[in-house]
Formats: sequence, C-alpha cells, structure tokens
Amino acid sequence: MKHFKSLAELHRANSLPPPENPLISVFRCTNVCSIGATEFTGDFYMIGFKKLKSGVFFYGRTRYDHENGCLSFIKPRQAMKLVNLEFEEDGFVIFFHEDFLNGHALHSDIRKYGYFEYEANEALHLSPSEERTIAELYGKIETEYNNNQDEYSKDIILAHIDSILKYSQRFYKRQFINRTDLSGKVVSKFNNTLSAYFDNGFLQQKGLPSVALMASQLNLSPKYLSDVLKQETGKTAIELIHIFLISEAKNLLTGTDNNIAETAYTLGFDNLPYFSRLFKKETGISPNQYKRQLLN
Repeated sequence: MKHFKSLAELHRANSLPPPENPLISVFRCTNVCSIGATEFTGDFYMIGFKKLKSGVFFYGRTRYDHENGCLSFIKPRQAMKLVNLEFEEDGFVIFFHEDFLNGHALHSDIRKYGYFEYEANEALHLSPSEERTIAELYGKIETEYNNNQDEYSKDIILAHIDSILKYSQRFYKRQFINRTDLSGKVVSKFNNTLSAYFDNGFLQQKGLPSVALMASQLNLSPKYLSDVLKQETGKTAIELIHIFLISEAKNLLTGTDNNIAETAYTLGFDNLPYFSRLFKKETGISPNQYKRQLLN
C-alpha cells in the first residue's frame, strides 16, 4: 500500500497541481474525481464533502456509496481510496498534514473529535442548512488558501477548520437524535449480542468481551458504537459491558454456591483483584461484603 509522507507526493501521484502550501491542500471536486487508484495512507487528515451521482468511496476497507451530501473525516495513516466519483454538485477536499497543527491548540483538541475514528458508513449526513454552514466555512478557507499566504494565514485557516470540526460535532449529535429508531436498534442489538456472548459460554472460552469485538459483531466502528450508546443510554460501550458483567456477578453470587473466585472465572475474569475492583466500583462494596450481606 502506498504511503504519502507529504501532500506534494500525493498531488504528483494524482496529476494534481502542486499545493499552495506544503502542509495543506484545498480543492474543489467537479464532475469526475479520482484520488488513489489503489488504497493509500498518508501523514495527513482529510475532510471531504461530497454529493455523489455514482462512483465508490473507500476508506478503512469499507465500501460506501454516498447518496446525500455528507462529510467524511480521515485521520493520518487511515487507508482510503476514491475511485471515479461523479458528483451531483461540487464537492471539496481539505487535506492537512499533522505537522500543520504544530503550535496550535487544535494539535491536541482534534483528538476529542471521535468521528475521525468512524467508518465510511458512519459519515455525517448534512441537512440543507448544515450544508450551507459548512460550504461557507470552506469558502473562507479556500479564499485564504488561494491568496498570497502570510503570517496570519495559518491561524485563520485553522480557525475555520476548527469551526468545521465543532459544527460537525454538533451535527453528529443531531444525526443521532434524528435517527432514534436506528440508534435504539443499536442499543437493543448491543444488549442482545452481549447476552448471547454470555449464554453461549464465550466468557469462559474467549474471556471478557471488548468494545472492538462488540462493534465488529454489529458492523460498526468501536467509537461510533460508544457514541451512539452514550447518546441513547448515557453510558459508553465499555461502561455498559461492565454493568452487564457485574449484574451477572450479583446474580451468580445470589443464586449459586459459587465463591468469589469461581464467580469471577465464570464471567471470564482471569484477574481476581480486577474483578473485585470493578465490582466495588459498580456497587460500592466488595464481592466479599456483598456475599456476607446475603448470608446475613
């Protein structure tokens, strides 16, 4: 797989004009756009807006046909490929090298935007008013990018990128709320999958279920799964896994003659102190105290 360390390399490989700035590349996409005939990675972030008539957009080894106007976000070293994309309307792409963020608050702040961990089928679908907001911000970035850049350009461009990221966070919240039927199904499927994992004896065979495992069972990215669950239940995926495990632990301690170690083993814990710490965190008392209360 080809890896691009610089945006200049990416441009040359795709017969694009050299970027105006070695650390950021901004361009509109009209008609047919292809970037990367094969999968590639790079040391840069990408924000892309597109409304497709046809073509396929790949990233994270996921195939996704975009029908409505939507934003996609890619982090450094995430595999992607764009093939023969035919746009219904103009789209845009912003590539910015991770070094472009050095010395700016966004260098650390960008890590809080979990949607850079989402898969392609979890892209942000924009309403018409949201499209206008993003298009306006992009226009400001494009104007600054194409003007003679000076000592203020980087801060101005990054301020607008920061605004796009903040608005996208807000719009994702709206998307979760508007798709309550979908997110509600995710919660139900998550709970059913977790119960099946326990009922099939996988806790003892395979150990504790991870968020990544649960997400793969639901064909979602781990971050997206946690964000949907957080929106619907107020708890992240790992928190819900812990609540389920401790609920089962309380049931076993109450309904069987299992001691603490046997209970922990049945639930897939190979570390008894970890089980005890988690139990106390969720219940406020240790497993031994809980067992003593039952005996009394």
